[in-house]
Amino acid sequence: MRDFLEIINYVFIFYFVLLNGSYLVMSVIAIRTLVRYARRKRLLHLQEQTASGTAPPIAIIAPMYNEEAVCAVSVRSLLGLRYPSYGVILVNDGSTDNTLEHLIRAFEFVPVDIMPTASIPTAEIKTVYRSVDQKRLWLIDKKNGGKADALNAGINYCRAPLFCAIDADTLLESDGLMRVVQPFLEDSDVIASGGIVRIVNNCTVASGQVVDVRLPTNELARLQVTEYLRAFLSGRVAWDVLQMVVIISGAFGLFRRSVVIDAGGFSTDTIGEDMELIVRLHRHCREKRIPYKIRYIPDPVAWTEAPESMRVLGRQRDRWQRGLAQVLVANIGMVLNPRYGRIGMLALPYFFVFELLGPILEIFGYGLFVFSMLIGAISAPVAIAFFMVAFVLGVALSLAAVTLEELSFRRYSSYRDLFGLFRLAITENFGYRQLNTFWRVKGLWSFARGKTGWGEMTRKGFATSQ
Repeated sequence: MRDFLEIINYVFIFYFVLLNGSYLVMSVIAIRTLVRYARRKRLLHLQEQTASGTAPPIAIIAPMYNEEAVCAVSVRSLLGLRYPSYGVILVNDGSTDNTLEHLIRAFEFVPVDIMPTASIPTAEIKTVYRSVDQKRLWLIDKKNGGKADALNAGINYCRAPLFCAIDADTLLESDGLMRVVQPFLEDSDVIASGGIVRIVNNCTVASGQVVDVRLPTNELARLQVTEYLRAFLSGRVAWDVLQMVVIISGAFGLFRRSVVIDAGGFSTDTIGEDMELIVRLHRHCREKRIPYKIRYIPDPVAWTEAPESMRVLGRQRDRWQRGLAQVLVANIGMVLNPRYGRIGMLALPYFFVFELLGPILEIFGYGLFVFSMLIGAISAPVAIAFFMVAFVLGVALSLAAVTLEELSFRRYSSYRDLFGLFRLAITENFGYRQLNTFWRVKGLWSFARGKTGWGEMTRKGFATSQ
């Protein structure tokens, strides 16, 4: 029995080596890439100024459902962006609170007659409005159909060649559009690009812009800051370098409208519509032999509110895992299929093994390790090896992500927040990471049971100053 348990623990040690080893490789790639990117920031700023006269029109599509607490601040943020030609399409997706009335009153919307220019199926459109004072601001009021359905409604009515899909609770930095459009200006094959998402809790917002960046006061939100840094500054930067981006956050993504329409728009059959669209764009373009690229840029920033309660955060992570499962199962034919290149041969298999099935293996590995320790069926070298690869290496990866943030962008300028970030990089690996793993396993169980729906996401709104 002792020998068997030790062998099984060695298997899980090997798994953790592969998992954290892949993260380590991504961190190394990200370090090299972000150092070069930081050096190019001044050049990119000059390119922005030069390209401002030729930048293509963009339509920003912001679905809203019961967003009364944040909708006005979000809209003002969108109206203050530095970009030469863009419009904003708000889509009220059958809100049951006062979101619609609040928007109409705040921005003087009046009904208008306008015909759609695409025909992606959506729930019934009730009324289309246009702001009296802000001519580039539109509002679509429709029956509830979900976020993907609301995005499709916006795509149908927009006329710009590019559209930016964002969440209603997202604040874009003033130069966000100009930066995220850069890949489209540099390469005509680019069909989608996305930027980093940061946590706005406890930051100060003035005129729709984040003017004072601070770590959240809520510990749960604080832990999510380091988690986001690791995901966006290490993971997605590396996937972009390897040309295997399969996720662009639904909070902030820019797309070529014609290609998305040809691919059928956003899927309303999944709660992971952001990843589903990206994977389907890969599939569509490869099957149609369309030259394409999907990019990730680490600098354009979107600020979003993170959950501050265990209940809400648990539902969010349950939903994310269900969405991942839906996308991967629906595209199982792409996995290990040479027809889909490195996406089919490398990216999707990685997500299957480490992101979809990984939480089950992690939970079982932690449980087996504890059980083996309790009955004395594990040797000291094996116990030390397990601790090193499961915890110490995880701490190192989190510290690397915080270091990347400090070296590249240094958004958190106070020493108190900086020390807080390094402290969180250590503590998140002892409890929070395992809790996340539990929620992800729960999400897989929800998927297996056929659970649907997003669940409630309560919002406090932004801390504003005049």
